[in-house]
Amino acid sequence: MVFVFSIFMVMLFIFIGEWVSKASHAYIPSVFVTAILFVLGFWTFLPKTFVASASFGAQFAPICIALLLVHLGTLMSLTQLLKQWKAVCILLLGVCGTIALTMIVGRFFFNWQSVIAAIPPLTGGLVSATLMITGLKAQGLTAFIALPVTMFVTHSIFGYPLTSALLKSESKRLLKNFDQEKKENPDLIVREEDENQVEKKSIVPDSYRTSAYMITKVAAVALLAQLFGMLTHNFLNVNVVYLIFGVLAHQLGFLEDKVLEKAGVANWLMYGLIAFVFSQLSVVTPNGMLSIIVEIIVLIALGMLGMFLASWALAKPFGMSWQMAFACALTALFGFPADYIMTSEVAHNMSNTEEERNYLLNKMMPKMLVGGFATVSVASVIIASVFIKLL
Repeated sequence: MVFVFSIFMVMLFIFIGEWVSKASHAYIPSVFVTAILFVLGFWTFLPKTFVASASFGAQFAPICIALLLVHLGTLMSLTQLLKQWKAVCILLLGVCGTIALTMIVGRFFFNWQSVIAAIPPLTGGLVSATLMITGLKAQGLTAFIALPVTMFVTHSIFGYPLTSALLKSESKRLLKNFDQEKKENPDLIVREEDENQVEKKSIVPDSYRTSAYMITKVAAVALLAQLFGMLTHNFLNVNVVYLIFGVLAHQLGFLEDKVLEKAGVANWLMYGLIAFVFSQLSVVTPNGMLSIIVEIIVLIALGMLGMFLASWALAKPFGMSWQMAFACALTALFGFPADYIMTSEVAHNMSNTEEERNYLLNKMMPKMLVGGFATVSVASVIIASVFIKLL
């Protein structure tokens, strides 16, 4: 009964979040609502291990991440990825603005070690939080462990609604030009360049391309990515390698477009990853959060101000609205899958037709995804590694 109850509660929290988001037309992101429900559940009646009991534990998470990141490579072409260098520049400068403002101003009000412990999760989410917790334990600074965890929990409360609002504003701006751009560039209203391109090239008959067959191919690509990482001594973060190999396998025709969606497991893996991420909230107590909440909020405010100033400065030279530029910078707060979910929700709720939805997704999704990976998968690891040495 425990296992069935656990999966019931996980899915209940997720679908409530989805319904609230739908009812609010994406003004309240589903991941924000779901995070709040997880926190309240941990603080009241739910056991700390209920997510693991639902099968979304530490063993499931690495599999989930590997498969989803390879799958993500089948959602965009290599050309689309290379086109987003401007979004990466904006995001990286935004992260620099966050670090500069929080370190310069924050150290005048708070303890140096607490500032250093809290900043990396602000610019990299769960990955940085985990690295900082490990570093603090290794140096015996256990009194500061609550800071990166609480930062990881709290900054999402501000980041999710703000990013959603920015994407909604950008969607309204884009839709004003929809009719004109539809005439000038018809490809913008098509989500896939050629729906059947991969299937036509495949030597495997349609009836044999089962879900198991497609999942096996995705797992094979993930395995090759891991072997590449081992051979190169993890020169690149393995999450980045998963994405790169997914893109290459898709370009070569080995993986179908949206492969895990066609296999019917994409949503299940996505829900599992969300549940695992939010299970980290179990270590934060009400008293522990209240004791450091002022410092966390001040650092978040400084960090977001730094992101805004840096992204605003690059927006016009790079041909973006300040809303889109700021939204790209904010992906540093949460990365994948939240950036994917929020952009999809906003495009769905702001559009009236499939053409409008595809138009919004083609305009916003590549920037958000590439930006999120640039920080959460790459920059966050570097930042956390450097900050550990500053403790």
